[in-house]
Amino acid sequence: MTVPGPVSPAPRGTALALGFVATAAGALAATLASSVATMVVGVILLGVLHAILELRYVAGRFSGLALGVGRRFLGVLALLLVGVVLSRLLVGLVGRPAQAAEVVLGYAIVCWAIARVVPAGRRRVAWALTGLAATASLVWPDHHLLGLAYLHLVAVLAFLWDWSRTLPSARSRQVFRLVQLAWATIIPLAILLGTADAWLGTDTAVVRSLVDDGHAVIEGVVSPGIAGTTLGTRLLAVFAFLQTMHLLVWVVFFPRYAPDAGADLERRLPWLTGARVWAIGFLAAALCAVLLVSDYTSGAALHDAVTLPHVYVEVLVLLALVARYRPRADTGKPASVTAIERGRAEMPVQNHLAPAGTATYGRARATEGGDPRSDFFRNV
Repeated sequence: MTVPGPVSPAPRGTALALGFVATAAGALAATLASSVATMVVGVILLGVLHAILELRYVAGRFSGLALGVGRRFLGVLALLLVGVVLSRLLVGLVGRPAQAAEVVLGYAIVCWAIARVVPAGRRRVAWALTGLAATASLVWPDHHLLGLAYLHLVAVLAFLWDWSRTLPSARSRQVFRLVQLAWATIIPLAILLGTADAWLGTDTAVVRSLVDDGHAVIEGVVSPGIAGTTLGTRLLAVFAFLQTMHLLVWVVFFPRYAPDAGADLERRLPWLTGARVWAIGFLAAALCAVLLVSDYTSGAALHDAVTLPHVYVEVLVLLALVARYRPRADTGKPASVTAIERGRAEMPVQNHLAPAGTATYGRARATEGGDPRSDFFRNV
């Protein structure tokens, strides 16, 4: 089973690329004005909502993966995720032991995923690398949490890259992907090199009533040793910019251009329609916003713990994508499509990276008589 492409004309890659350029410019302008305010406002308005929408997209887009790994795998994964959330919640009470528990459980999720989604011939290498990373994380748990946060923000690039296979031509895919690489790598690198030092702002006037001077926010994304330094200010700006782009991709781009990614999820859970997912997201976001506004430090800690599962689900999917990738010959098709087709020929079983049902990834479905459950939130 191959990953289906669009069944009606896809949006022009150049137009989408220009939209991303404009979005990145706006995110950069907001970041330069005040990195702290940009981060705080982003978390309050879109933090919980983006996590819910990302889980819905992943559950629909990679529903074949969920079916392929089996209930036992998902059950163990759920228990490990509960442990991760509880560990994060306990950090404020017990400190480093809870951090160590979260690190161990996080790497347990990675090892559990490797055993199921990585081909047998690559597992030893994957486990060895995971062991080295786990050792470093246990030695420097604070740096582990920061690294995980930064990698999570950039990981959306892989999903955009995967989505771009639905674009109609090789040139449109190339343009779209180059723009994604630019905002995810070139702009952050330019900030780190000091290109924007003259314009970097850390004023917290807009959110001073919530975070005072922003010291707690800064410590959450910058190592304590460099907080307040030039490098610390640059890292803060990088995080604020990447966070803004990350949130907008999940809340605006994927719901608009991949509304059918959750089609299989809706077939299995008919009550979980697009409108209801948005309603749940808005309600959860409103409750979290109340907590953040009343006590930002405690609210942010709860927010981070509650949204943590989607980070590790993301790790599972990324592992599966990387494990299934193969270089392609010059066939005129995207590499991942060729690889999946070759994998199907070699092993005639369901492709775990394809949706379990037919999805069109943002293009209209040819359903006779129309879809009676169509609604605004599913098509914007």
